[in-house]
Amino acid sequence: MNYRNSEYAALGVSVGVHAVLLVVMALIKFTLMDDNAQVAVETIFTDERQQQEFTQELDMATEISQSMSVVSGATISTASGGSSAPAVNQQKIEQSESLSEPEIQVNVSQVNVPGANMLGNDLGESEIKGEPGAVVEGYGAAMSRLTQELIRLMRQQKVHVVWLFDESDSMKDDREEIRQQFHKVYEELKIAQKQDKKLQAKDHTLLTTILSYGSGIHTQTPRPTPDIPTIQKAIDQVPVDTTGEENLFQSVMAVCDKYGPAANKQRRKLVIVILTDEAGDDGVNVEETIAKVKQYKCPVYLMGREAIFGYPYARQLWRDPKYNLPHWIRVHRGPETAFPEALQFDGLHSRWDAFSSGFGCYEEVRLARESGGIYFMLPGDEENLTGPGAHLNRKFEFLAMKQYQPLLLSRREYDAARKKSKFRTTIAEVIAVLNPLVDKKLEMREIWYAFEPEKFRPQGLENASKALRAFGMLNEAVKRLESIKSLRDKEDSMRWRAAYDLCYAQCLAYRVRLFQFMLAIDSHIKNPPKPMNPKSNRWNVRRTKKMLEPDEKQIKATKVDMKELNKQLELAKAQFNYVKKKHPGTPWAQRANWDLNQGFGMYFQDVFRDPKYDDLKIKVPKF
Repeated sequence: MNYRNSEYAALGVSVGVHAVLLVVMALIKFTLMDDNAQVAVETIFTDERQQQEFTQELDMATEISQSMSVVSGATISTASGGSSAPAVNQQKIEQSESLSEPEIQVNVSQVNVPGANMLGNDLGESEIKGEPGAVVEGYGAAMSRLTQELIRLMRQQKVHVVWLFDESDSMKDDREEIRQQFHKVYEELKIAQKQDKKLQAKDHTLLTTILSYGSGIHTQTPRPTPDIPTIQKAIDQVPVDTTGEENLFQSVMAVCDKYGPAANKQRRKLVIVILTDEAGDDGVNVEETIAKVKQYKCPVYLMGREAIFGYPYARQLWRDPKYNLPHWIRVHRGPETAFPEALQFDGLHSRWDAFSSGFGCYEEVRLARESGGIYFMLPGDEENLTGPGAHLNRKFEFLAMKQYQPLLLSRREYDAARKKSKFRTTIAEVIAVLNPLVDKKLEMREIWYAFEPEKFRPQGLENASKALRAFGMLNEAVKRLESIKSLRDKEDSMRWRAAYDLCYAQCLAYRVRLFQFMLAIDSHIKNPPKPMNPKSNRWNVRRTKKMLEPDEKQIKATKVDMKELNKQLELAKAQFNYVKKKHPGTPWAQRANWDLNQGFGMYFQDVFRDPKYDDLKIKVPKF
């Protein structure tokens, strides 16, 4: 019996050992197979698929929020600004050819997910850049977001916020609206302090100082205060600066030097909030200012307008109180990049348009981003903004603009990166040469020609001579742009591709426009037309889709007939349509559409110019 029991025991051990060996061998086999296992996921996007574009906008709610949500840090989500990262060749999702039959392979063993203990960690101020473009519908929405930012900072330490108001005349109405919305921040902060134990434990958690700037800087509150009525009264005392100078960046540095040491001593967080509708006139100081705010770890929050597309200036309409005559005052509102990436020439003179770039002014956006703050962009309709594009759509879809974000590098880094590319360098050189702001001979008269034929003749001939020179420069520009055409599709940045496409179209079109301008002057001198209005006293150039046809003498002198003109016109139109097709929903397409629709023909129309314009008693303000 004992013998049999030992046999059974031995048999059981043997079976158990073999079973274990078989399981181990199977596991080894499965492990080897799993090490190389890949999960293939295939998908097809059908035509019926509805495209969904993701945007983040701050709504117009102006009521005081009763519950506070804390934002963990300034991060870039749907910002319509740019980064210092290199440009990536991207396309809108619905246009991407690579998504026609995608094959996505995922190696499960290589996927690493952070643990719950790491999610939501604050990376610290030095690790996170600010937002270069939070699009808002108004000051109320911006104030709500600013409240969340102040609460986030106040949970960590006491805060001293300095409000810096632009003193320009153009900000009068904005300052009144800001004053009406101002209490929103402080009322919501009171609610937050009641709800949050960390904020309850601190005495005078938030101190406020009201300053204003123009050519200099002025203090509206003698000392930092927590008192809301005192703060609101100080806003009413902001003066109007009549010099037209806006030394924004020098003012920011002065704020840091005055309040930074005291804030550090009291262990308070210094925060600067800027409210302006223009770019600073001292933008050359932007890098020095960035270094200063970083020294004091001072985030800058800026509420401003969008930059003019590829151009430094815009114009605002102002009527003098004495005669009610309109005046068009130039203001500094751009560009959105370190250097302009679009032509400054309009085909006859420097640009007078106000097309939105979809982004904020380069220097201001860079300051907000590098300091860890936010640039609040208010793209709403501006009643006094004037010129072509001023009242067109000034908001662009996020996905359409994502791949066109400007690089927010320092000017030195931007220039160094641009010089590495023949494609980009050539475009920049064409823009620089055809710049009426530098070359005054590119400024041809479009309005207020003398009414009398004997006085019109010298004015016409002078401007025709300028046009002939500009025509030759455009011919050279076209040759240079055509020499880099093969590099266009090799360019990674969609922004630079768009710059090339529009610049090339405009150079082609402006040749036709200048030729028509010269024909119009020549025809007017030879056969002065009769005025349509008996009150008229001047001649203005008008643009039209109807082309002037050269006569026999003009054809003989220029070697250009109507057939050649139409050929060049169709070439320009095709290129403008190419811009609209390749860059839909962008400022490049918007500008191309305007250029295309205004026509390239020229003629002179009689107009009335009020003699009161020549009255030297009219004092035109500087915005």
